[in-house]
Amino acid sequence: MRLARSLAPTLKETPAEAQIASHRLMLRAGLVRQEAAGIYAWLPLGLRALRRIEQIVREEQDAAGAQEMLMPTIQPAELWRESGRYDAYGPEMLRILDRHKREMLYGPTNEEMVVDLARQCLRSYRELPQTVYHIQWKFRDEVRPRFGVMRGREFLMKDAYSIDVDYAGAVVSYRRMMLAYMRTFQRMGLRAIPMAAESGPIGGNLSHEFIILAPTGESQVFYDAAFETIDYTDAGFDIRSADDLERFFGVMTSQYAATDEKHDEARWAEVPAERRREGRGIEVGHIFYFGTKYSKPMGFTVPGPDGRPFHPEMGSYGIGVSRLVGAVIEAGHDEAGIIWPDAVAPFRVALLNLKTGDAACDALCERLYGRLDALYDDREERAGVKFADADLLGLPWQVIVGPRGAAAGRVELKRRATGERIELSVEDALARLAG
Repeated sequence: MRLARSLAPTLKETPAEAQIASHRLMLRAGLVRQEAAGIYAWLPLGLRALRRIEQIVREEQDAAGAQEMLMPTIQPAELWRESGRYDAYGPEMLRILDRHKREMLYGPTNEEMVVDLARQCLRSYRELPQTVYHIQWKFRDEVRPRFGVMRGREFLMKDAYSIDVDYAGAVVSYRRMMLAYMRTFQRMGLRAIPMAAESGPIGGNLSHEFIILAPTGESQVFYDAAFETIDYTDAGFDIRSADDLERFFGVMTSQYAATDEKHDEARWAEVPAERRREGRGIEVGHIFYFGTKYSKPMGFTVPGPDGRPFHPEMGSYGIGVSRLVGAVIEAGHDEAGIIWPDAVAPFRVALLNLKTGDAACDALCERLYGRLDALYDDREERAGVKFADADLLGLPWQVIVGPRGAAAGRVELKRRATGERIELSVEDALARLAG
C-alpha cells in the first residue's frame, strides 16, 4: 500500500470528541471516521487490522470444531416473541416495520434465530452436539455511545451457539469455547483474564467475561498472577478431550479473578501477596450456558435414544471483533501513537523513503516494497513528518531509507515497541524481518 495514493488521513491534532486513547489514536491514524453517533466507517488501514483480528478469531473457532455460517442481520419479531424477549429486551433493540407492516428488528444477538434454524434442520439426538458461529455486523441503540468503537451502536461480533443432548455435554462445549477464547487472545498478543459474570439479557446460570488488561480500562480488576504464566497454546490442553477441558476449567476457576463488582476481600486475602495483581480491564468477550432457556419456550425438541422428544441444552459465546481493535490499542500505545502487536498490525513494516525523487532511494524502496508486507511512505513530505506518522500508525517495524544509506546499500531498522534502531545491509534487514 503506497501512502501517497491511500485513503489514510492522519491528523496532527486530537479531535475534541475523543475521550480515551484508542478513540484518539484511531481517528488520528486514519483508521476510522464517524458517520453518525456510535457508527463508524472503517478506512483501509483500520479495515486491515479488523480483518486480521477477525481471521484469528475464525481460525480458533474452526480449531474448536465450530462451523461457520452467516445469519441475516434483520430478524422477524415473531421469533423474539416466542422466546419472550421482544418486549423485555428494551430500547437498545432497533425495531423496524417493513413495507407490508410486518414487525422486524435489527438483530443485537441470534439465540432465537439459531433455535429456529436448529428446529428446522435437526431430526435426532445423533446429530448432536453442534456448534455454529458467524461473524456479523450488529446494532444496539446505546443511549450514549462513546469511546469510539469501544462502545458504538454498530459493531462487528463473533457469536457462536452450542447445542447439546444434556447438561454434561453443554458443559464440555462451554469449556471448549473458553479454551478457544484464551488461545485467541494470546495469539493477538493480549493478556486476558476470564472472570465469573452476570448473564444479563442473554440469561443462563454459568457465565464468564474475558477482560483484557489496559491502563484505561473501564473496570477495576483483581487477579492471581498465576494467569500470567500459562501458555494456552502449549499447556497440554487438548481441545478435543473432555478430560483435558475439565482440567483446564479447574485451573481457570481455582485462581482468583474478579472485577470490582464481584471482588471478595476474604478470598483475595488468601492469594499470596506476591501473586496479587490489580489493574484496569476492558471486556472483549462473554460466554453463557443457558440450558433450555430458549429451546423450551420455542418448542425446539429432538427425539432422544428412547424416541421421546427432549429440549436440547444450549450456550452462546460472543467476541467483540471491532471492539478488540480498540482494546488492542488501549493495551498498546505510547505518547507517540499506536504500538501494534505483530499478529494484528495492518502491515508488518512501515517503509520510509526519506527523499522521494532521489534515484537511489526510490530504487531501493521499490526493491524492498516488492519483498515486504509494507506500508510504503512515498509521499513528498519532510522526514520529520514521516517519522511522526510512522510512530503514530505504530506498525511493528520501520525500514528507513535515506540517500546516504541507499548509496551504500544499507537501511536503518527500527522496532516500534522498543525504539531500538540498527543499521543493516538490505539483505540482513530482510532476513531480520523474515525471522
